Amino acid sequence: MTNIRSLFATRLYQAKLGPIDADELETSCYSIAEDDEAGQDWCEANDFPGYTSYASLTDLPWRFPIFADIVTALDQHVAAFAADLEFELDDRKLVLEDIWINILPEGGIHTSHIHPHSVISGTTYVKMPEGASALKLEDPRSQMMMAAPSRKKDCREELKQFVYVRPAVGDVLLWESWLRHEVPMNMSEDDRISVSFNYKWE
Repeated sequence: MTNIRSLFATRLYQAKLGPIDADELETSCYSIAEDDEAGQDWCEANDFPGYTSYASLTDLPWRFPIFADIVTALDQHVAAFAADLEFELDDRKLVLEDIWINILPEGGIHTSHIHPHSVISGTTYVKMPEGASALKLEDPRSQMMMAAPSRKKDCREELKQFVYVRPAVGDVLLWESWLRHEVPMNMSEDDRISVSFNYKWE
């Protein structure tokens, strides 16, 4: 009897964030970007296309009530994902480590990376115009494929080397922080706006 089964699953969580006013959130992101001179300077110095608050603002939930509401919603999603992953947390919790804004204009990209020192990472989507890039997720075993042939173009999703997820405004995606991911070039003439975050175990 032949038995073929999948091992070492990589889980991806996708859901609606919750009752957050999308227009208010978009307006808040633009307002913060306009006022954040330190963030603008960091982006210019590091050739980051568009704007990110990653290196400049560490207290968005304290400064802006809508970000506090986002964290309240995220806490519930992260708890649900941790339960699905069957984490043994030993009476400790997964708590927000950092949260930041990303505004990518036409032609903007965010190259392949991971989030070291965190447990769960993710993004919620604020503005996704037609032509805005999807999130690209990479099989963590890629560097070990060696002489393996490429997969068929129509192979099952769990066998693909790269998976492209095209979320809608209001969606939240969660993944384990070791999963390599990137944002390909934004081909839209309009901005792509998201809010990203990390959770740590403490």
